[in-house]
Amino acid sequence: MNASFPVLAVDAVTAVLLIPVVAAALLALLPGYRLTARLNVVASLLTLVAALSLFVTARPLPGLYLLVDDLNIVFIVLNAFVGFTTSIFSASYIAHELDTGRLTPANLRFYHAMYQLMMFGMNLAFVSNNIGLMWVAVELATLTTVLMVGIYRTHEALEAAWKYFILGSVGIAFALFGTILVYMAAQPVVGEGYDAMDWTLLIEHAATFDPALLNVAFVFLLLGYGTKVGLAPLHAWLPDAHAEGPTPISAVLSGLLLNVALYAVLRFKILLAASPEAIAPGPLMMTMGLISLLFAAFMLYRRRDIKRLFAYSSIEHMGIIVFAFGMGGPIANFAGLLHMVMHSLTKSAIFFAVGHISQIKGTQRLSSIRGLTETHPGLGWGLVIGVVAIAGLPPLGIFMSEFLVVSSTFARQPLLAVPLVFGLLVAFGALLLRLTGVAFGQPRGSTAPAEASYIPMYSHLALVLGAGIYLPPSLVAWFQHIATLLR
Repeated sequence: MNASFPVLAVDAVTAVLLIPVVAAALLALLPGYRLTARLNVVASLLTLVAALSLFVTARPLPGLYLLVDDLNIVFIVLNAFVGFTTSIFSASYIAHELDTGRLTPANLRFYHAMYQLMMFGMNLAFVSNNIGLMWVAVELATLTTVLMVGIYRTHEALEAAWKYFILGSVGIAFALFGTILVYMAAQPVVGEGYDAMDWTLLIEHAATFDPALLNVAFVFLLLGYGTKVGLAPLHAWLPDAHAEGPTPISAVLSGLLLNVALYAVLRFKILLAASPEAIAPGPLMMTMGLISLLFAAFMLYRRRDIKRLFAYSSIEHMGIIVFAFGMGGPIANFAGLLHMVMHSLTKSAIFFAVGHISQIKGTQRLSSIRGLTETHPGLGWGLVIGVVAIAGLPPLGIFMSEFLVVSSTFARQPLLAVPLVFGLLVAFGALLLRLTGVAFGQPRGSTAPAEASYIPMYSHLALVLGAGIYLPPSLVAWFQHIATLLR
């Protein structure tokens, strides 16, 4: 009776990968902005439906290349949801860029095709059961975003894209070397070829691998994928990519692409933790996470560009998340998962607001954006709620996750709680300082009406608010289970 369930699950995984690929091919060929924008939304919606169907179908057995488990379903569904809402935001945002001449119809075909190809790369990274295939998928997602960052073809946009490409290439080279070292550690135990890159076999035999090779591998993997996560001091590409690329890509970078590299780090953390003689990955992750938090918190005070401001906020929050996962244990891992989800939803909502604000005002300079709650209350109050959420104030979801991170740190590493709380307070002050003038200052700049869809922004903020007030027991139990898997 249940024999059809595995087939349905395989079909769902296939759909998550196949829909973006087919859509990318169609979008590259079809003319007309309105048609391609709608197709982009429809394809993203279908991908979301396929991702959600993974909840109600039986899990297929791990294959040679693909794997579905409790951990990657979190990332897949989050990726598909934010990808869908961003496609809705993107439709109105890109229409304005076309009207003002910043983009041409040919640019838009390229943009939409690359958007779906990026979604394919990220989804492939999440479901890969092969560490080599996962590396290829992360690189594919990176290259597509590099191309979209430079789509305006201005000097600044091309420089940002080139910087992103160079630093991303260095990071992915480190990650490749780390992947090769893991293969070398596995080869004497599980044999040559695909078996030495099969995740399920690797985790099964990790205790018998050469711990010295695993130790060196994790250092390179953390540095390599940490570049993609945006951890300091490997972060230099991120502010430029946010500032110069289209705002939908900023939303995807902060809300999704950083999570792809984080997912890879977590997979290898689990592998290293399964080897009793290997180094503990936690201290390395906590160190890089804390450095990122403190660095970004102070840099927030020096930003003059609104998109760069929130780019550094992303560095800060990825630092918190990596710190939490480095701390480990049931509470810290639960907090890391919750914070990752809340950050993705909140930061993408903030960029939805920022994108339309910068179009209306014709600038991204903070000094030229004032009094938004008076001139554009829909966008202004949406930005206020988003900044209040990302600053960690109750009753929004990030307050809950940050509270769990801090309380877990006080319980397990009380000395580290001091710089952690200090960094959070410094970032809190910077964000509220910037918000005061932007939202409530004397109105400045254009007061033209915003031709924007508020549904993506406010749907994200509603979820973040709901999570801060009440988490369903089934969701809590699911996250608790994943927290035990992360060790």
